[in-house]
Parts: sequence; structure tokens; C-alpha cells
Amino acid sequence: MKIGLLTQWFPPEPAYIPGGLATELAGRGHEVRVLTAFPNYPGGRIYPGYRQRWGTRETYAGAVVRRVPVYPSHDASAVGRVGNYLSFGVTSSLAALRHLRDVDAVYVYHPPATTVAATVLPRLIRRTPVLLHVQDIWPESVTASAMAPDGTVGRLLERTLAATMRRIYRTADAIAVLSPSMGELVVERGADPARVRVVFNWTQEELFRPLPPTPAARTAVGHRGRCTVMFAGNMGPFQRIETAVRAAAALTDRVDLVLVGSGTEEDQARRLATDLGATNVRFLGRRPPHEMPDLYGAADFQLVILRDLPALRGTVPSKLQAALACARPVVVAAHGDAAGLVRAHRVGLTCPPEDWRALADRFAAAAAMPEAERAEMGRRARQVYLERMSLRTGVDQIEDMLVKIAAGGRGV
Repeated sequence: MKIGLLTQWFPPEPAYIPGGLATELAGRGHEVRVLTAFPNYPGGRIYPGYRQRWGTRETYAGAVVRRVPVYPSHDASAVGRVGNYLSFGVTSSLAALRHLRDVDAVYVYHPPATTVAATVLPRLIRRTPVLLHVQDIWPESVTASAMAPDGTVGRLLERTLAATMRRIYRTADAIAVLSPSMGELVVERGADPARVRVVFNWTQEELFRPLPPTPAARTAVGHRGRCTVMFAGNMGPFQRIETAVRAAAALTDRVDLVLVGSGTEEDQARRLATDLGATNVRFLGRRPPHEMPDLYGAADFQLVILRDLPALRGTVPSKLQAALACARPVVVAAHGDAAGLVRAHRVGLTCPPEDWRALADRFAAAAAMPEAERAEMGRRARQVYLERMSLRTGVDQIEDMLVKIAAGGRGV
């Protein structure tokens, strides 16, 4: 098959879902053509070695990659982010007619919604079928963020995005979603249920794998012989990381909390830890991806935490897959599919979101857990990842969907 892969983000950016998909599909003998932007995420600056110009092509793991210029931005500015999304919608649409001119089907990585713009003319002119891979529910993930405007402008933005997404869901030939609850949401918003399939995300398998704890990694996380819980990732408005800080502050003599990463809520969390005298909370800042597997191996539990928002109940954060792939048990403070998966497979502990007392109780239970029980949780975690979330399992399903829509089918 000739497969178009349309995504605003692609390696060398940390975009392992489209990157892994392109690698695997090309390895299976498909002709893969990627249409993407010049790399600028997450810093909002074009990566060294790249200069924006029209017509830039390269190869990646057997796939042909066409890069188009964008307005690079990924800060807290709503204007900058909108410019970033819209610019890719425009430049990718101009390039799509030639780069994707005779593909059998197009895979679209969403968000942002503007990525879908590049499929409009190919569908009108050549009836090219489209598979939409939904990673985020819009408009909620936009309107609930700190960037969203208030008042009349905010309401207009919400209505416009909601109408746009309903149309996108109705017209897609197939839709892959990352959880059952997300599938229910897109069906409620116009998608044909016969075209929707749950495909759990995978992780960077070349990085995230079971590793024994090393002395250097234990020193890095500050392990001092007691239960160490690690949060790795974005500290933004959807995590409400201060809940974890308050929970750890209640257990200064039993649990250490290590926070790896950064985000708009980091400074607030640091101030809170200082105000509470939480000497057992440690901030490591951002670390290079190649250091993360060792840090995972050095901590006893990984923390997954989300706000109590309806749109987040269908979210399975990527840090969960990374933890399971590393054979690490988890503590999940969330409602919805992430918590349900952990309970169903007994790979960790769960509690409601935004309740620091309940989370403190789970931290205490983790600290009291016998080593043999913790190790068994880790073994089950690795098995669940391999059976339900691995790259091979996910690409098997997406490849099947692409073959079906390319052959004229609309059910998946």
C-alpha cells in the first residue's frame, strides 16, 4: 500500500506514536509518505540543523518525509499557539496535493484539528480515504487550558471547535481512539460507531524496558531506602500536581516523591512544597529521554495524576504505558479508563483525582506493600503492556484499518 501519514509532530521531536507507526509500516513493506512540520516542539524553536524552506525532503526509517514551514511556538501564548496550528494547516494543505497525490489512504494524527485541513482537497479530488487517530478530545482540551480566553470570545471558540470536530468525526472513514471512553465520546459527537476502534498507544520501546536499579539512578532520584514514587512528565493544568505535593507532605517520614519534568504549574508546586515544609518532595527538572528508563527503574512506583474533568476520563496518559513497559507498578489518581485498566489488571493502586487525602492513603499503602507483592505487580505490568499496548499490537490494528478503508470499506 501507499500510505500518507499526516502529523504536525514527527521525530526528531518526541513524537513516538507517528514515528513508530511510520517505522513499522515501512518495515512491513508499505510505501510511507510523511507530511509534517519543521521540528520545533517542545521548545517552540526550530531544531539545530534545520532551516525552514519549501520543498525540504528527507528519509526516516524507510519513509519519505516532506517538511513544510510553520510559525514555531509552544509557549503559554494563545496567539502563538493558534499561529502554530493554523500555519501548519495552511502549508500542509498546499503540499498535500503533490506529496500525497496517489496514496491509497491517509493516516491523520490528531491533535491539532487543523491537521485535518490537508486531507480536504485529496478527498474531494481523488476520494482518498482518511483514518483519524484521536489523542485528545477537542474542544475541552483547549477550552480547559490556561490559554483559553474567557467570556464571549471563549464561548465562541468552544462552539466553533465543537462544530468543527463533529464534522471531522462524521466524515472520517475510520477513527482510532486510545481508550473505550474516548470512543464513546466521539460517537456521541457524531462518529459512526462502526468506524471507531480502540487502539491503545504504545511507548518508545527502544528506551522504555525493564532495567534493574543502578546506584547512579538511585542517587539521581534521591532514593534513601524507603518507598519512592516518581512522577514523570508535564506539570500543567490537567495534572494538578499540587495534589501529589500535599499528599507527600502528609507522609514526610514514609514516602519520597520525585517530580521529573516541567510545565506551567511547576513553580506553583515548588512554592507549595516549600510552604508545607515537604522535605520529601524533590524536583529534578527536565531530563533527556535516554536518562528516563534508568530513573524509572530506580523508583518503586510511578505516579499518574489527572484532574477531575469529564474529557480526561478517556485519557490514558503516555506515562502509564512507559511505566508498564518498564515493569513498574503505578499509583493512579484519576477517574476513567486509566484507573480502570490498572484495577482490572492489578498493576497498581488507584484513588479519585484531586483528593490529596485519598492519594496520601495510596502512598501509605504503597510504602507498606511487601517487596514480593510489588515485584509481582511489576511482572503483570510488563505482561499487560506486551499483550495490549505494544507497538506491534497497535500497528497491527491501524494497518488493518488502513487496508479496509483503502479497499472501500467503512467499518473497522
